[in-house]
Amino acid sequence: MIGAKRRLLTDAVAYMAEHGVADRSLRQIAAGLGTSHRMLIYHFGSKEGLFVAIIKEVEAQQRAVLADLAHEPGESPGDMARRFWRRVSDPSLWPNARLFFEIYGQALQGRPGTAHLLDDVVHAWLDPVIALGLANGLSEEDAAVIARLGLAVTRGLLLDLLATGDRAAVDAAMEHFVVAYEARLPRHS
Repeated sequence: MIGAKRRLLTDAVAYMAEHGVADRSLRQIAAGLGTSHRMLIYHFGSKEGLFVAIIKEVEAQQRAVLADLAHEPGESPGDMARRFWRRVSDPSLWPNARLFFEIYGQALQGRPGTAHLLDDVVHAWLDPVIALGLANGLSEEDAAVIARLGLAVTRGLLLDLLATGDRAAVDAAMEHFVVAYEARLPRHS
């Protein structure tokens, strides 16, 4: 990504995390970023295009966190999953998560400027999570199925947490999933 666009995107991710952006006009967002709405349109095409870029950037950051967690020596797969869950469900990331679900819903409805979010919203996660499953001894078929299930569980529980605020119940559900995952691993059978 070109320097100016990269800086704007980095600033927009930070701004969104601090202020939220979904209810703000493109002019308000631009003012908060110290730029003009024309520059945002030039780089991102529209307000929705900016939101999709923010989501893709945050998702890429989360995949990088997952990759870093996977290299923690001596940690069980379940411990890694628990740490990742604590990271993605941290209240500081809730503005990102709210924007994700809002734009994801708009993309599913075909709202202009959002549809390209669907291109890799699932598939970008599958390869790295499948690789973790394979590294933990799962067959390719099991790793693929469990990767998709893990992504759905994580997103579903995150949506539950945002909707209900019931941290204890959501964490208990994630713990149940993690224990079931670990039990499925060959060395735990």
